[in-house]
Amino acid sequence: MTDRSTEQRTTRPVPARGPEDTVTRPALADRVKERLTRAGDEHQANKDAAPAAATPAGAAAGRAPRRARLRLTRVDPWSVMKTSFLLSIAFGIVTVVSVLMVWTVLDRAGVWESINATVTDIVGEDSASEFDIENYIGTSRVLGFTMLVAAIDVIILTAVATLTAFLYNMSAALLGGVEVTLAEDN
Repeated sequence: MTDRSTEQRTTRPVPARGPEDTVTRPALADRVKERLTRAGDEHQANKDAAPAAATPAGAAAGRAPRRARLRLTRVDPWSVMKTSFLLSIAFGIVTVVSVLMVWTVLDRAGVWESINATVTDIVGEDSASEFDIENYIGTSRVLGFTMLVAAIDVIILTAVATLTAFLYNMSAALLGGVEVTLAEDN
């Protein structure tokens, strides 16, 4: 029985001839080699035809740009979670660096000394001798608070993006998803 099943796979009957005559199919390796050769020839023909179509004369006589209508029916929540996590970490780093830069510029510009001098002038020197604005909104406190907010943002943005992916998948199952039309450039 094993020999017959092997024989059925390698031969096929030709209806015009008698039942005894059969034609043997080429081996799998030969069929694969033939298809690869045809694909390579087609690829080369397309490659050679591409520069001719790119010329202005070819564009005038050429065809209209191809269009493809696609529908986005599912978004993978796991990939959305990974991507949003990395992007929210980048956003957190940018936030911390920008706050550090702003606070450094304010310190170099002498804003804190100016605020201390203004408070001392308003309250009086005896009452405000111990006042220093940097004890309340100094660089270390502000950066610590900014890092805390950035860490919370990472968690919240990742969760919201993942939840949005789940909600999109449910709505796309009901409504069919977002339809996009893509076109080739000329």
